[in-house]
Amino acid sequence: MSEKQNIWQKEVSLGKKFSDKAKEEFYKEFSNLLDSGIDIQRTLSILIEEQSNKKVLAILEQIREDLVGGNSLSESLQKSGHFTAYEYQSIRIGEETGRLQIILEHLSEYFTNKVKLRRQLISVFTYPSFVILITIGVLYFMLNSVVPMFEDVFKQFGQELPMLTQKIIGISKHFSTFLLYFSLVILAIVVYGYSQRKEEWFRNITSKVVLRMPVFGALMRKIYLARTCQSLSLLLASKTPLVSSLSLVEEMIGFYPVESALSNIKGDIVKGGSFHSGLSKYAIFDQRLVSLTKIAEETNQLDKTFARLSKQYQEDIEFKTKLIGTIIEPAIIVIIGLVVGVIMVAMYLPMFNLSNVIK
Repeated sequence: MSEKQNIWQKEVSLGKKFSDKAKEEFYKEFSNLLDSGIDIQRTLSILIEEQSNKKVLAILEQIREDLVGGNSLSESLQKSGHFTAYEYQSIRIGEETGRLQIILEHLSEYFTNKVKLRRQLISVFTYPSFVILITIGVLYFMLNSVVPMFEDVFKQFGQELPMLTQKIIGISKHFSTFLLYFSLVILAIVVYGYSQRKEEWFRNITSKVVLRMPVFGALMRKIYLARTCQSLSLLLASKTPLVSSLSLVEEMIGFYPVESALSNIKGDIVKGGSFHSGLSKYAIFDQRLVSLTKIAEETNQLDKTFARLSKQYQEDIEFKTKLIGTIIEPAIIVIIGLVVGVIMVAMYLPMFNLSNVIK
């Protein structure tokens, strides 16, 4: 490889990796072209010709160079450093079993669902995040501009202010300090969390916190169960041994409770235990999953069962995300109304008391 190519590859590695959306399109086009009877190298050349993203283009050119050099597609993907073990191991299995086109199609479906889910979550949280920022801005304006104006007027009354008004004025005097400290605490938590994100103890604690959150905990649980079932369906349909499939899913799932559970379940299976009995030991897996897995083991249809379960979880996720969006929007409006209402009531209470004194 030339010095120029080495420099370019380093620049690419420092940028954003192969995005999920780019992978979705990559696997989909790759599968379609292979299904048309085109060989792998020619397929990759076509994808390179169609690629407009310079970073993705450099990655694909490197993969093609490795293919020409005698590596398999799975080895080339692994060497690039932009693909997970789940991806290149699945493709390796497809190469060995002659089901590469089907594997690529399933990988495309996997990333399609992943991108779709991310968009759903973004759509749910974008509006609340925007409203919260606007609310903080309104509170800052009211507590730093409006309330001090009322305070100057109240000083001329010479009367003792109601307790609520005193509290709001006290908050107003220190709101900028509170906001600064709050921002620093949030920043410190984010920085510390980022630095500890790969530590086992930190992942264990944060995952437990997430799962115990009302509404959102159940949603996150279903998201990772859907990914687990979809991945197992793909691998088992490719005739991958169950223990090997669990190892690959453990590497790519990215959620500590599922990872640790699958790691222990593998050990139980190696010792002669059943898959469903291993699943039943961990609360992260619901009873429906355990029961259907037991039936699937008896009928030797684990791949089809996990495919159906994945679709069911995806439907549940879509319903819950829409429900959360429907609930969050009016709830935030009510909270904002209450906060603003309390401030306004606190400001007008002294005026009501003054009118009573005059009478």
